[in-house]
Amino acid sequence: MKKTMITFWVIFAFKSFVIGQTDSLIILETKNTQLVYSVKNNSKVYQIYLGEKLTNKVEFTKLKSDKEIYIGAGTSNLFESAIQTTHNDGNPSLDLHFVGKELKTLNDNVTETIIKLADDKYPFEVKLHYKAYYNEDVMEQWAEIIHHEKKPLTLENYASSMIFFDADKYFLTHFYGDWAKDMRVAEEQLQSGIKVIDSKLGTRANVYQTPFFIISPNKPAEENTGEAFAGTLAWTGNFKFTFEVDNQNSLRLISGINPYASQYKLQPNQTFTTPAFIFSYSKSGKEAVSQNLHRWVRKYSLLDGDKPRMTLLNNWEATAFNFDEQKLSGLIGDASKLGVDMFLLDDGWFANKYPRNNDKTSLGDWDVNKTKLPNGLGVLVKEATKQGVKFGIWIEPEMVNPKSELYEKHPDWILRLPNREEHYMRNQLVLDLPNPKVQDFVFSVVDNLMTENPDIAYMKWDCNRPMTSSFSPYLKENQSQMYVDYVLAFYKILDRVRAKYPHLPIMLCSGGGGRIDYGALKYFTEYWPTDNTDGYERVFIQWNYSYYMPAIATCNHITSWGKQSLKYRTDVAMMGKMGYDIMISHFTDKELKFSQDAIKNYNRLSNIVWFGNVYRLVSPYDGNRAVVMYSNDSKTKAVLFSYTLNTLFKEIHQKVKLRGLDASKKYKVKEINLFPDTKSKFVEDNQSFSGDYLMKIGISVSPNTPLTSNVYEITAE
Repeated sequence: MKKTMITFWVIFAFKSFVIGQTDSLIILETKNTQLVYSVKNNSKVYQIYLGEKLTNKVEFTKLKSDKEIYIGAGTSNLFESAIQTTHNDGNPSLDLHFVGKELKTLNDNVTETIIKLADDKYPFEVKLHYKAYYNEDVMEQWAEIIHHEKKPLTLENYASSMIFFDADKYFLTHFYGDWAKDMRVAEEQLQSGIKVIDSKLGTRANVYQTPFFIISPNKPAEENTGEAFAGTLAWTGNFKFTFEVDNQNSLRLISGINPYASQYKLQPNQTFTTPAFIFSYSKSGKEAVSQNLHRWVRKYSLLDGDKPRMTLLNNWEATAFNFDEQKLSGLIGDASKLGVDMFLLDDGWFANKYPRNNDKTSLGDWDVNKTKLPNGLGVLVKEATKQGVKFGIWIEPEMVNPKSELYEKHPDWILRLPNREEHYMRNQLVLDLPNPKVQDFVFSVVDNLMTENPDIAYMKWDCNRPMTSSFSPYLKENQSQMYVDYVLAFYKILDRVRAKYPHLPIMLCSGGGGRIDYGALKYFTEYWPTDNTDGYERVFIQWNYSYYMPAIATCNHITSWGKQSLKYRTDVAMMGKMGYDIMISHFTDKELKFSQDAIKNYNRLSNIVWFGNVYRLVSPYDGNRAVVMYSNDSKTKAVLFSYTLNTLFKEIHQKVKLRGLDASKKYKVKEINLFPDTKSKFVEDNQSFSGDYLMKIGISVSPNTPLTSNVYEITAE
C-alpha cells in the first residue's frame, strides 16, 4: 500500500466541526474512542470529552468544560500546570491561546492532529501533537516547545500531556519493585490532592516505580468490565506522573519528563520536543487495553515486532566469569544438542590489563581477553556456525569500572561530582554520554564487534546501575540538562547503531527490569523483565508485564532458580521469548528429551503466543492458580497455560471459561509439553468442544497438586 500524506494549515478560522459561531470542535478518534477539544471564543482550548465514541457529534454541543488543554504556570490556574518558564523580562507566566490546527492523514490507519498554541504577549509557542491509531485504539501525545525571545529561557516544567477525567471515584493501578522483585502491583483509590509516581534514577529509571499505570473511573476495572485508561511515557529516563483530584472532584493527569534536577535551557528558535505519552481507553476492562497496546507495540514501537525471534542458550548460569575457549565450545555443542537457535556469551569475555574475572574491574576495556580466548571471538563464531547455531554476545557499553584502562585514560569521560569522593554501585560508574566523544566510543563498542565478527547475530545490552552523584564534565554550566541530555545521547547512539545495523537483534537488559519503556523499544527487539527467574515468582511478574508488553518482546529464560520442576519453569518461560540459562550437561536423559520436545512445541506454536491476543483467565492474585491463554486473530488456534501455585492442601479448582474463540467453531483440546513416560491427567484430553461450550461452560485445566503446570493446544477442526 502506498503511503500518502495530506496536510493543511488553517489559522484562527479553521475547518472542523463547528458549534454555532463562536466555538469549534477538534475531534480525535479511533475505532472506539474519542478525545474531544473545544475552542472557545476566548481563543482557549478545553477538553470536553474522553471516552466511548459518540455517534451523533452534534451532541458534543451540550458538553461544557473549564479544563484547559495545556495550562501554563503563573496566571489564574490554581492547580498543577503543564508548562512553566520565566521570560527575559522576569515575567514568570505563560498564557497560551489557540492560533491554528494542522491535520495529517499519514495512511489509512493513522492520523495526526497538531494544535498550535501561543502566548498572546510573548513570542512563545507550543505545538501539541496527537497521533490516533484507528484500528489499535491507541493515541499518543507530545509537545513541541519553541520561543523567539532575544535570550535563552529555562524550562522549569514541560509536560508531554495533560488529560482530565470526571467521575465519582478514581482507582489507580500502578507497578513498583526492586531488583528481583520487579513489577509488583498496587491498586488504590485516589483521594483529594496529589499522587505522584516518578523516578529520579537516570539510567535504570524503572527500578522502583515503573512508567505504566491504569486509571479506572468510578470503580476498579476487571479484565472484561469497567472503564480502563492505560497510559505510559516513551522515555528511557526520569519520568513523572501527577494525579491531582481537585476541589470539584475532577482528576487531572499530567505526564512527562521528571523536572527534578532537569531545568532545560532553551535557546531562541530552538525546538524542545517532549517524549510521547501513549494511552488506550476501553469501557470493557483491562484485557481490551492490553490487547490494544500489544497490537500497537508490535506494529509501531518494537523493532521488527512482526518478525520471529530466536531461542537461545546463555552461559551465565553455567560458568559466570569462569570459562575458556574449550568450555564455551562445549556449551555451543549443548546449544546445538538442545535445539535452540543461538548461543549467547555473557559477561567476562573482555579486557587484558585488568582481566574481567569478576564485576570489580574491566568495564570500558572492550578488547577480547587473550587468556580466556587466545584465538578471539572469531573461533567461537565459527564453532557456532559449524554446530548449526548462531552466536550472540553481552555488552555494557555505558559503564566503566575504576579499575580499567578507560578510566585511567579518560577520567573526563565519567559522570562524577567535583570535590567529592566517587560513589560506586556494583563497583562501577556511568559514562558521560552527553559528550560526543563518549557517544563515539559507545557506538564503537558495537561497531568494532560487528566489523571484526560480522556473523555475530545478537547482542545483550546491559546497564547495571542508576545515576548517583552525577555531574557531567562536558555540560559544564548546564548541569541541570544532564538527565535529559543523557537520554537524548543514548537515543543518538542507538540511531547510529540502527542506521548501520538495522535488524541486528538486541536485548534491552538492565540488571533485571530496570530499563523498560516504549521509548527504547524501537531500538531493541526484546527486553529482559527481571533477573528473578524463579518459575513461581515469574508467574506474577509476567502476569503484570502482560498488561503492557507483548509476549514477543518479553525474554523468559529457564534457569536453576526456584524449587519447581524443570517442566514448570519451562512452561512459564514459553509465555514469551523463550531461552535457557542452565547447565544442559547436568540434565538427565528424560530432562534433555523433555526440553528438546518442548523447544519443538514452542517453535510450532510460538507465533500464537507472539502475535496472538492475550487472555488472562484466572488471576494468581485471586487464588492458588493462574491461567493465561493466547489466541490468534482468526480464532483457529490457541494455547492455554495453567499454573497451580503453592497450596497447603489440595484445592478443588473450578472449570475455566475460555475467551477469544469462535462460538460456532469446533475445537480439539490436547495437553502438550508432557514429561517423558507420563500421560495427561486431563480427563477431556483429545476431546472436541464447541467454542460456545468452551466459553460458556469451560473445562477443567488445573490439577490440585502444588507447583504443577499444564499446557494445552486448542485447534479448530
